[in-house]
Amino acid sequence: MSEQPATAQSARQQLEPATADAVRAYAAKTRENADQLAAVLEDIATNGLPSVEDCTPWEELRETHLARLACQRPAVA
Repeated sequence: MSEQPATAQSARQQLEPATADAVRAYAAKTRENADQLAAVLEDIATNGLPSVEDCTPWEELRETHLARLACQRPAVA
């Protein structure tokens, strides 16, 4: 390894335009998800926890999510 620090220009590898667009799209989706979570947490902080009757049991959420994942996965022959 070289003793000299690499400059910012030489240390970075440029992405292909399509790859850069995909990274930006992922960043936007991640930011959107974080904003939604922050809004829920702020609502809980302001108004308290929702009543049990207004909530969906985690088992139902899990099964729904697993079914969604199973639909996305190609079938094994």
